[in-house]
Amino acid sequence: MNYTSVTGAHLGMLLWALIVGASFPVVGLLSDGLPPLLLTAMRFAIAALAMLPMAWRAGPAVPNLRGMLLYAVMGLCLAGFFGVMFWAAHRVSALSMSALFVSMPLLAYGLGRALGVEARAHRLLAILALGAVGALALALAQSGGDLTRLQLGWSEAAFFLGCIASALYPVLSKWGLARGILSTDAAVRTFWSLALGGVLIAIAGFVAEPVAAMSRMGFGDVLLVAYLGVFSSGVTFWLMQRGTGVLTPGAVTAYSYLVPFVSMLVLFVTRPDVIGWHWLPGSLLVITAIALLSRNAGEQSAVPARVR
Repeated sequence: MNYTSVTGAHLGMLLWALIVGASFPVVGLLSDGLPPLLLTAMRFAIAALAMLPMAWRAGPAVPNLRGMLLYAVMGLCLAGFFGVMFWAAHRVSALSMSALFVSMPLLAYGLGRALGVEARAHRLLAILALGAVGALALALAQSGGDLTRLQLGWSEAAFFLGCIASALYPVLSKWGLARGILSTDAAVRTFWSLALGGVLIAIAGFVAEPVAAMSRMGFGDVLLVAYLGVFSSGVTFWLMQRGTGVLTPGAVTAYSYLVPFVSMLVLFVTRPDVIGWHWLPGSLLVITAIALLSRNAGEQSAVPARVR
């Protein structure tokens, strides 16, 4: 495995975390009352169109039946996660969502082991656990340490299923690459998974949401959705697919631990009055985990070349 490509994949995932973490305040600028599933479908459509030139240069051929089915399942993972996330937004506390979300890298590692795309790596598992503790500490700091907001019920169980779907996305990508089912080009994989995922989310939106509510979108909303589509969906999924081609699913998803850290930095810039020592423990743990992850690049890239 080329060490330079491994380093580039890690740097790409750092950029992924910066874009995703900085995008949360942008989402909050959208007008209230807009249907979230249809907005996401629009966002995915823009992202797929942004990826189309890169995918076309790699080869305009339509995937074969096996490839199209796998892309559809990957798209279903995206649709499932975003659909459940929007459904759970008003039913699950932010602390409960954060606590469940930090399990995603560990889930990706476990699913990757089950499908043969993760090597046995106790060091990686320890790093993922360390990052999970740090990300959870940041979530507690954001909630003011109020553990009463941490609840477990049917709504939380539904969101956890969405986290499993999200964790399965890079695992299926790695599995499809190992079997030669998916394209070796990251842009092609990004385009087809976003396109099919957007279709599935759009179908759910047309069934469950009032389409007429989209007429409330102003010009500013269109610009914001376009930004989120190109950067927070198109570029980030491309970076994830690029990382998946070199790293393991557990290593790729571990960078999600940096998202609350980046969001915290944005919060400090906009509201410096909330800075306090209670943010420090989680921040140090997350930074340590990512530093160890980067140093552990050789172990993380040692994955089976082909599923047996």
